[in-house]
Amino acid sequence: MNTKPIKGATHPLLTTIKEYLLMTLGMCLYSFGWIGCVLPAKSTSGAASGLAIVISTALQNTLGWEIKIGTIVLCINAILLIIAGFILGWKFGIKTIYCILVLSMSMNIWQDILPSDDFLHIDRFLSMIIGGVITGIGVALAIMQGGSAGGTDIVAMIINKFRAISYGRIIFILDLLIIASSLTVGFTIDAAIYGYIMTLVFGYTADMVLAGNKQSSQVLIISPKYEEITHKLNMDLGRGVTLIQSEGGYTHNQTKMIMVVCTNRETPTVMKYVKQVDPNAFMTVASVMGVYGRGFQPIKL
Repeated sequence: MNTKPIKGATHPLLTTIKEYLLMTLGMCLYSFGWIGCVLPAKSTSGAASGLAIVISTALQNTLGWEIKIGTIVLCINAILLIIAGFILGWKFGIKTIYCILVLSMSMNIWQDILPSDDFLHIDRFLSMIIGGVITGIGVALAIMQGGSAGGTDIVAMIINKFRAISYGRIIFILDLLIIASSLTVGFTIDAAIYGYIMTLVFGYTADMVLAGNKQSSQVLIISPKYEEITHKLNMDLGRGVTLIQSEGGYTHNQTKMIMVVCTNRETPTVMKYVKQVDPNAFMTVASVMGVYGRGFQPIKL
């Protein structure tokens, strides 16, 4: 493959700053979804944030203690990180710890500045749907930068150490247990049902955002002007291409076929560049499940 520096490549420091800014934005959105949508709806859901709401409600009902949600989230994650450290080893990335700290602080800030009542003035069901969408987008932004909100993710890692249970199933069961536990501290049946619905919306939204970020296309181009097309894709798009020796099945003419892998967003640009050079070029576009290596996702084993 003909490789060249990716067009628009930035300095590592700027890349790091961008990653942490996006993780900060993601955790702020995630925390707003909980404090601004779930809490006013007088409901809860899964994850550490949902458990924090259950614990906060229990402490307020039994002991009269009013502890902020973000503080409880921080305590839950701190305990889980310590336990996981002894069981799994101290290999948690700084990004996960950073996300947990930002999440806890932003939750407390939102709780201080947002009204405690239903300030959105919308139906509870709609509030939970919006909360699921916002939290899904927020956590996806963090995951795309290598971060994590912790919580049930850490528990799943610990369980996987001893039992061969799928990661998704563990998270699902834990979320169900957290939501069910809300019934023991005064939450109503409809609040629990809304919590389950939010969990589904959250998971679907996060999956869609993550899938949209990773989806790529493989474009095959056959043209007698393959050298010009290759040069244009290299220089203007910043993508490396592969030239494959090919032969026409009918004419038996020898030529080179261009293969380029790009993101879905770049596919229309590739087609435009090819058309500019050779309007009669033959092209096929196929979706690929994953692309790893330079310019895409790092190889993970």
